[in-house]
Amino acid sequence: MPELPEVQALVDFLAERIVGLAVVGVELGSISVLKTYDPPPSALVGAPIDGVARHGKFLDVDVDGIHLVFHLARAGWLRFSDALPTTVIRPGKSPIALRVRLSDGSGFDLTEAGTKKSLAAYLVRDVQEVPGIARLGPDPLAEGFSEADLAGLLAGRRTQIKGLLRDQSWLAGVGNAYSDEVLHVARLSPFAVAGSLPPEAISRLYAALLTTLRSAVAAASGKPAAELKDAKRAGMRVHGRTGMPCPECGDVVREVSFADSSLQYCATCQTGGKPLADRRMSRLLK
Repeated sequence: MPELPEVQALVDFLAERIVGLAVVGVELGSISVLKTYDPPPSALVGAPIDGVARHGKFLDVDVDGIHLVFHLARAGWLRFSDALPTTVIRPGKSPIALRVRLSDGSGFDLTEAGTKKSLAAYLVRDVQEVPGIARLGPDPLAEGFSEADLAGLLAGRRTQIKGLLRDQSWLAGVGNAYSDEVLHVARLSPFAVAGSLPPEAISRLYAALLTTLRSAVAAASGKPAAELKDAKRAGMRVHGRTGMPCPECGDVVREVSFADSSLQYCATCQTGGKPLADRRMSRLLK
């Protein structure tokens, strides 16, 4: 799933290529991908693209005041082409969920692999009409987001910090991968209770949050969309690296599995050398 750094890179990539062009066609390969009905896709045709922006993990293409907003979810992606094929996509016949054709012959597809479809697109006149955007918490890379702001968000929360970092209504843009990375840099257990973190731990978390995301944004900047997934994987310290050595201490990177996801961490760096309980793996070993 693309998170804040990859989404920002996609925004920058699109902004360089499509702002100033006009939309000449919108094709739906999946009827279910579009979550709104007014305005219709035909309202974009003939209109110029004024800008591209990010709201958390949502991408926002401003087409003369009508916003095409989309969330790539777990298996979605954006595929840009300098010259789109002239054939019209047929609903249900390809992984392409939505295609946007532009006035210079270029365009982009929103694609989604697998059978569990969660990619979502919206056409709205105000981005706050998108429920996921209306619920977003503060953006950690927004100008003015301070350590005091983070401390205020943590105060009184009895939630494990890993889950809280992934909660888009609490903080926008961080998902499963970068929450693992941030917690490793901050030397915090994923299971630490958010509201119980002492001030020095909050300081480490704030610094880790900003440095990790800013470094990832810089690493992704300028890369074409097709290269962003590999670049993200290559930059990970612990996420997706179960069984490999920790880059800080050399201990093995461990994993805790859940029903539909997993987290990775270093026991030496984050939990005082104590492995975290993994009930799913424990059951498999019985």
